[in-house]
Amino acid sequence: MELFKNTNFDFLGYKWPFIIASLVLSVAGVGSLLVKGGPHWGIEFKGGMQITAKFATEPPIEKVRSVLSSALSSTPSVQTFEAGSNELLIGTEGADDAVMAKNQQIIVEALSKAFGSPGNGKLDINNTSTSQLANRIGEPLQRAGVNLSQQQLQELAASITGWRDQRGGLITKIDDLKAVPGLTAQVITVLNTECYPAPYTVARNFESVGPKAGADLRQQAIQATLLALAGMLVYIWFRFEWIYGVGAVIAVFHDTIITIGLFSILDKEITLTVIAALLTLVGYSMNDTIVIFDRIRENLQLGRGSAKGPGLAEVINLSVNQTLSRTIMTSGLTFLAVLALLIWGGPVLHGFSLALVIGIIIGTYSSVFVASPIVLFWHDWAGARKAASAPVAPAASARPTPNQVKSAR
Repeated sequence: MELFKNTNFDFLGYKWPFIIASLVLSVAGVGSLLVKGGPHWGIEFKGGMQITAKFATEPPIEKVRSVLSSALSSTPSVQTFEAGSNELLIGTEGADDAVMAKNQQIIVEALSKAFGSPGNGKLDINNTSTSQLANRIGEPLQRAGVNLSQQQLQELAASITGWRDQRGGLITKIDDLKAVPGLTAQVITVLNTECYPAPYTVARNFESVGPKAGADLRQQAIQATLLALAGMLVYIWFRFEWIYGVGAVIAVFHDTIITIGLFSILDKEITLTVIAALLTLVGYSMNDTIVIFDRIRENLQLGRGSAKGPGLAEVINLSVNQTLSRTIMTSGLTFLAVLALLIWGGPVLHGFSLALVIGIIIGTYSSVFVASPIVLFWHDWAGARKAASAPVAPAASARPTPNQVKSAR
């Protein structure tokens, strides 16, 4: 299927505006990275923890971010987990498990102060452990005439916290616990007296990455990207000419730098999913470039132009026009898919989809306006250098030689 047939656009005639735009974006991105001291690495790469906080109603993200920034020593990342879930992902930096556990406690206390702690000494049933709940209700139950052994008390508390956790960790009112098997009216009365349900809950377990592991992941991510570029350079070198490989790798490197630079300008985190998107972008952009290069080689073999001078420019334009339908269909459909992910995929996939949206746009035009001109520039430069170094034939002398004079006589 072809969207366009027999097109004859002079793509190389517009190469300079695109090259200048690429230089501007590259310089702006690199400048942002230098000013900010490098990319904004996610928790996976710099070490820290990520926990989930669930709210009874839609959480005020800016208020949560402000409260936690004041309470913690470093600014946390706060983002919506999933649209409509009333859950937030809170990420903080931490050097070791002790610091991470302390940060978790600080988060619980800060949210407690900001979101409705009644201040009358009651226990927050949504953010308490089984043992804390058992210790709190033991004596009040005895005074109410409910005598339980320590084991029975622990089992009772475990049934309450277990029921709570099965429902997302959030109890909206104490009377909801009447649905827990084995809870009597006396127990419910004691719970109403001693406990209250906060309008939020912080996960008791958290995901953590140590700083050393984060540094190792960061190093491996950089190495993976560089090795991918090197491997593709070698592949194209053997399949085409080495200058084709250089042009393709420069184009892909250009795509990666601009994407990372825009992430820095937008202050977006570089997470593992973003690295996956960058590696996907490397392969995607390289494939698009190879398709054009393969058509250039095919047209040269068919004698549709010369491999140097104006003839090569004509072959490149012809090849890009011949692959235009394929480029637009492939890139366009992929772009629509990742754009849908960006709009409706939620914050968890936001970085991944944003990297691909940027990368597909940059990668598509770099195959035409970066990789192809590099090949053309190289052949023009090599041709001019060869012509300059070629020996110049001696000019014929205007004065006749003695033999010529003698012959004339």
